Amino acid sequence: MPAMNCLIIGGGPAGLTAAIYLARFHLGVVVIDAGDSRTNLIPRTRNHAGFPEGISGVDLLARMRAQAQLYGVDIRTERVDRLAQTNDGFVANAEAGTLRARLVLLATGVVNRRPSMISDSNHARALAGGQLRYCPICDAYEATGRRIAVLGTGERGFNEASFLRSYSADVTLVAPEGGHDLSLGQRQALAEAGIEIAAVCDAIELIEGQWVTLHVDGVSMRFDTLYPALGSDIRSELAAQVGADRSEDGCLTVDAHQRTSVAGLYAAGDVVLGLDQISHAMGEGGVAATTMRNDLARQEVLYRAAR
Repeated sequence: MPAMNCLIIGGGPAGLTAAIYLARFHLGVVVIDAGDSRTNLIPRTRNHAGFPEGISGVDLLARMRAQAQLYGVDIRTERVDRLAQTNDGFVANAEAGTLRARLVLLATGVVNRRPSMISDSNHARALAGGQLRYCPICDAYEATGRRIAVLGTGERGFNEASFLRSYSADVTLVAPEGGHDLSLGQRQALAEAGIEIAAVCDAIELIEGQWVTLHVDGVSMRFDTLYPALGSDIRSELAAQVGADRSEDGCLTVDAHQRTSVAGLYAAGDVVLGLDQISHAMGEGGVAATTMRNDLARQEVLYRAAR
């Protein structure tokens, strides 16, 4: 099987932006997408420029896929479970077979750690209704002046509660399983900011259309919205299989042009340490695609010179 020019693993905003760029560079592009981009979970984003009334994550990705396919991008819904480097590029093992590519872009993103005490159906309904939110940079504006709970502790919980305090005077930091792990200085700073510190959350109950109720040591606490601050898991396993450098938490290390430490392997979006924003991911996708095009062009020049 001959190698294609470019394989993109991940069909979120970063991967699809790169695909559009690469196709318009007249390069052969295949996008392999498992279909579980975090963007699909966004009921409506209102800070993405160009959509003053907002747009759902599902609609945004549909538009981006349609644009990529307009230029001939082959988008396949399956999962890649193995990546290996060869003398002339890479081999990816996907559910439908093996693909060979000269260059690979990883845009595999991250997975939010969800509260363990909420069912899948309630989780979906709470996201759609705004009672559950994962990105305060994205949507804290919509929670302005509301009663907000942050489920978390330690540095992550402290930072998120402190950030949200600039949107509402009613913020409570609730401990996840295991209780709070806050320093004395963090507790003092939270108290000075007027942020309440609550004990361990035992259960989460969704009140249809209005509130989310957290059961904390037998006491029911009602909030307008809940922000889990439990961290996320980086989808960088494929990069690890070919020996790419990663940070301690698993984010891929790239240069200013989105190149990883492995020649021919690039990364963009949330799998790279950054802002975890759609606009940022799209920018990295554009940079990665342009770099890939230029790197391929240099290879062609070297190839012709060697003939």
